[in-house]
Amino acid sequence: MTTYIHELRGWPRFHWNVDALAGRLSAVRFRQGRLLGRMETLGFSLREEAVLQTLTSDILKSSEIEGEVLDKAQVRSSIARRLGMDIGALAPADRSVEGVVEMMLDATQNYNKPLNKKRVLGWNAALFPAGYSGIKKIKTGAWRDDANKPMQVVSGRVGNERVHFEAPAAGCIDKEMAYFFEWFNRRDETDPILRAGIAHLWFVTIHPFEDGNGRIARAITDMVLARSENSPQRFYSMSAQIRDERNDYYDILEKTQKRTLDITRWLDWFLACLGHAFDNAENALQAVLSKSLFWESHLYEPFNDRQRKILNKMLEGNFEGKLTSSKWARMAKCSQDTALRDILDLVNRGVLIKDSSGGRSTSYSLRA
Repeated sequence: MTTYIHELRGWPRFHWNVDALAGRLSAVRFRQGRLLGRMETLGFSLREEAVLQTLTSDILKSSEIEGEVLDKAQVRSSIARRLGMDIGALAPADRSVEGVVEMMLDATQNYNKPLNKKRVLGWNAALFPAGYSGIKKIKTGAWRDDANKPMQVVSGRVGNERVHFEAPAAGCIDKEMAYFFEWFNRRDETDPILRAGIAHLWFVTIHPFEDGNGRIARAITDMVLARSENSPQRFYSMSAQIRDERNDYYDILEKTQKRTLDITRWLDWFLACLGHAFDNAENALQAVLSKSLFWESHLYEPFNDRQRKILNKMLEGNFEGKLTSSKWARMAKCSQDTALRDILDLVNRGVLIKDSSGGRSTSYSLRA
């Protein structure tokens, strides 16, 4: 019979090899400081755009990990409205989007407030405003009760399931979470970045809710990382990186939960994943800078609303495939003739260039 770490004597007194993690932790700390330093040199509007882009990605990817695809425009609009950002017309957001945005912003904007039962139960209720996960009615805003069976993480077809993990019994949750909150709100000598990794592992191991545990664990991770920087501004997305590395994430998580209370390997993976998140953040920052430089170089040139909309999508990297007149017409909601006039105007001004292929497949790109 498998023994899980929460069943071990000494749980949850985790320990790790400080020397084994020292090199990677130092490198991650350096990169974190360098990224924050670069962002401080930018103007307010650029930092605001980077934060909006990061939070949008964080929320979208965290939901994708759980198999839920949210509407990007709704997420972006909900964040902008709550943070008082002016991004033009705002797309109305449904309750499920508003709930996950509310949770993430509470975690990151109010990072220095204590974490407690009332706050976490509120996050869970916000994730499932109708009380359903898909088509399944679930218990929300309260700890799970294991009324039907123990809380297990399983895969495989019915009758041939593989149990990856079994959480502590429901009757233990109040005690387990009280201990977690006491540790979380107490400052100690542990490096804040390591605390983020510990908090993530600890929370998903308790698995206190019927659903939403992963999303809340990632919000808690972001909350601790915000504490480590003493700033609510987010310029990198740990959730997006976990989404990209989800197979490795589930593998190391399962192995850790079936081993000893020595979590060195888990923390080593967590630090490596965070480092990769910084890599992607620097790429995203470059996109924000390129967009700013583009508009600065064309500051006194006239662009209509359709042109600004499509150019921004191209500059933000949110444009799939080649730009054609028919695609322009669909995105700008205009006629094919109007789309072609808009495009040719930009070609004549040197903003766009015509790609080498012609005829019916004529396409256009931004001039480098």
